[in-house]
Amino acid sequence: MRGARVSAAPPVELYDAALASDVVDGLARVEDGLRAAARAQHDLLAQTSAHLIDAGGKRFRATLVLLAGQFGNPMDARIVPAAVAIELTHLATLYHDDVMDEAAVRRGTPSANSRWDNTVAILTGDFLFARASQILAELGPDAIRIQARTFARLVAGQISETIGAQPGEDPLDHYLSVITEKTASLIATSGLFGALFSGAPDEIVARITPACEAIGVAWQLSDDILDVASESAESGKTPGTDLREGVRTLPALHALRSAGPGDARLVELLSRCDLADPALHAEALELLRCHPAMDRARADLKRWTDAAAAEIAALPDVPARAAFEALCEYVVERTG
Repeated sequence: MRGARVSAAPPVELYDAALASDVVDGLARVEDGLRAAARAQHDLLAQTSAHLIDAGGKRFRATLVLLAGQFGNPMDARIVPAAVAIELTHLATLYHDDVMDEAAVRRGTPSANSRWDNTVAILTGDFLFARASQILAELGPDAIRIQARTFARLVAGQISETIGAQPGEDPLDHYLSVITEKTASLIATSGLFGALFSGAPDEIVARITPACEAIGVAWQLSDDILDVASESAESGKTPGTDLREGVRTLPALHALRSAGPGDARLVELLSRCDLADPALHAEALELLRCHPAMDRARADLKRWTDAAAAEIAALPDVPARAAFEALCEYVVERTG
């Protein structure tokens, strides 16, 4: 029988009833904490701060905090506030990302920058960062130190993405560095906070943190593969979105790195700023799907999930470990 599924992406299978109950209850309290944190003196700020919270979301990072907390005392009063702070940090980055990307939609609703303007969106993100810091200040200096280090990594990753690979730097290595800093660092801190604030032993904290970072990288890589390999939107992604927008992710970077004489047309298409023309987009997608770059991308994905699984295998044999193991398997399986 399948276990209970937490509404998170990637989905986390919880095969133990007590674990499922703990996580569902914890997520409800996280939701309450997010809404409390969004309250503000000014009506507009209160409205904009609640905008993306009301739009929903998977709360994946909060789920990881709660799961990692199972390796210590899952009822420790610090765990839910830590999960709230992690989600607030993530939400704040979304407000800023949408400004930088000039995005019109986020989570199926108008983005804050399109509904209001860039200034309002930026200030809302700043406010949520501040609220996360207020919560973490109550958890002690270690929480603030870890948050500051994580935030520095997030910003460094965003800057690296913005300026692109530098002369002499391998574009694929650059890309992996970007997603490790920009995306996986906060996922790593999710596991770290859960283990740390549950009072788990240091050796568990030292394993769950890199495991979650590797999961974060692997999830992004699986998303990259799905963007090319998926034949329909059933996977949750519109096929070829990155290609259409001229964004070079893992498969395209592998194709460009290993291009031979027979790949001239694919290289030409991948070198365009965008592929808005439907015929060119379809041609590029078909060529890339058939290219050995896809096998190389899947091998990269497997290496990252194997790295996570190796750390997880050394954790105590409790239901939360099975949930983490199932997560690693799912990240690979979803790409076919």
